[in-house]
Amino acid sequence: MNTINAINDLKRLDPEILTQIKEKVSLIIESGWYVLGTEVKSFEEKFAQYCGTSHCVSVANGTEALELGLKALSLMKGKRVVTVANAGMYSTLAILAVGGIPLYVDIDETSLTMSVESLRSTLDKEKVDGIIVTHLYGQLADVKKICDLARSKNIPVIEDCAQSHGAKLDGKMAGSFGDLGCFSFYPTKNLGALGDGGALVTSTPAIFEDLKKLRMYGWEKKYYVVKPDCRNSRLDEMQAGILGIKLDHLDEWNSKRRHVVSQVKELCRDVKSIRFPTVHETTYVGHLLIVRCAKRDQLKSFLEAKHIPTDIHYPIPDYHQQTLRSTYQGISLPVTEKVCGEILTLPCFPELTGAEIEYIAQCLIEFDKCSL
Repeated sequence: MNTINAINDLKRLDPEILTQIKEKVSLIIESGWYVLGTEVKSFEEKFAQYCGTSHCVSVANGTEALELGLKALSLMKGKRVVTVANAGMYSTLAILAVGGIPLYVDIDETSLTMSVESLRSTLDKEKVDGIIVTHLYGQLADVKKICDLARSKNIPVIEDCAQSHGAKLDGKMAGSFGDLGCFSFYPTKNLGALGDGGALVTSTPAIFEDLKKLRMYGWEKKYYVVKPDCRNSRLDEMQAGILGIKLDHLDEWNSKRRHVVSQVKELCRDVKSIRFPTVHETTYVGHLLIVRCAKRDQLKSFLEAKHIPTDIHYPIPDYHQQTLRSTYQGISLPVTEKVCGEILTLPCFPELTGAEIEYIAQCLIEFDKCSL
């Protein structure tokens, strides 16, 4: 059996695709144009079309995509933005970076994404200026209901799609439901660069025009600044060229990721001590293989002794982080806190072999028998 070296083993990239990437990089080097050139323009058009939106603006990374998205919707100084607390602090950091105030709602017990009922309760009690809905682990949140609820109160919605490239519901892609969608192209994502990268997609022309200025100094034209609170946040030509090649394979890779998760779940159907989140095959793209176990730490140690790498996405609610504890002393989200104590991430990437998938499942079954 091959050794599973990582949650997502990037060294297993198809050699033919790697050859295409090397050829593309060589052409870009020969061109002498490395920032905001033809590769960026081509990828932005291609990715917007893939997402079913009118426009795409590429940026330096996914967190800056969230920050610029908040700015484009005027969700800055003192604005109150709802998010979840089980998604690694990324949306929280973006809200704080632009001077906003995070408001936390609980998650759904089965999907582990934003709870519509918890959101509705918060909207009834609190002044809310915006919502960031995170599509976590490759699973779309209940985004249609969330957007309907938000629009009934004229509240803009940002989709955090960093873990959901290619997820689809009723023919619409992640990123196309809200006012704008934010993506990360960190190397381990379903669509990953060979370095950092990010993008925003939207079908609103005014937001598109603002985003272009926000990612490049506030320029209307070179050296003429017309918009405040802007920055330099650009995807380079090499990463754009690489992403353009990889985008052609995204749907196939997503299908293989779904297969990994479904096979492990099927093989573990009789396991009692380990649970899997509920996923909907038509909306799921298998970014991470997540399990829940009351004896999470013991399971983690057991699997690592079997040479199966693990991680925890994510171990602590945002409001329990050291930098936020004093601000959010009174908050308690029971499902979020329970899940953060049980969650464990197992290997999931398109190149996993059938034997490796079976081995992961066998180890889970063995742990279950030992723990009864």
